[in-house]
Amino acid sequence: MEHLIRPVRADEWEKARELRLAALQDPAAPVAFLETYEQGIDRAPDFWQQRTRDAAAGVGVRQFIAEAPDGRWEGTVTVLVERPEDEPRFGAAATVDQTHLVGVFVRPDARGSGLADALFRAAIEWSWELAEPRIERVRLYVHEHNPRAQGFYRRIGFVPSGVTTPVPGDPAAQELELELRRPRSPFTD
Repeated sequence: MEHLIRPVRADEWEKARELRLAALQDPAAPVAFLETYEQGIDRAPDFWQQRTRDAAAGVGVRQFIAEAPDGRWEGTVTVLVERPEDEPRFGAAATVDQTHLVGVFVRPDARGSGLADALFRAAIEWSWELAEPRIERVRLYVHEHNPRAQGFYRRIGFVPSGVTTPVPGDPAAQELELELRRPRSPFTD
């Protein structure tokens, strides 16, 4: 089955909400997301509408989705732009202009189909193509007890940065920061 990987559109908040709630019900959700299903279901429609409008605008945030031919959304990743002068949303403050990948989810029946690779390709390409700010690295955090996600991130080129941060609500557990540095060219850099 061929999927379309594309940015979310502003009027698609109901689909964005449905996919996020599905992600929050996934068995891996407790180590994959910093939000519970109960928190997500309690959010008002205007929260979802604003969140989707912001992600569609592509200024500071961009959400990519994998859309099946029948219109069903099978996966997503969100990209947050972070600058050194910004207040950190999570983890260590940015020391360079960077993007932060969050909200990674592929429905269980679509896993292993290459959708996660395609979503990450779109997110990373978008990061490198930004003219302002010029992104120097892409980062993400992964729970120390989420080996499946760690394996995927490392397979596509992310490496440990050496930074860890306690998991909110569970300071005994750690989130590991992984990064991908901007490729260097001997002709342009």
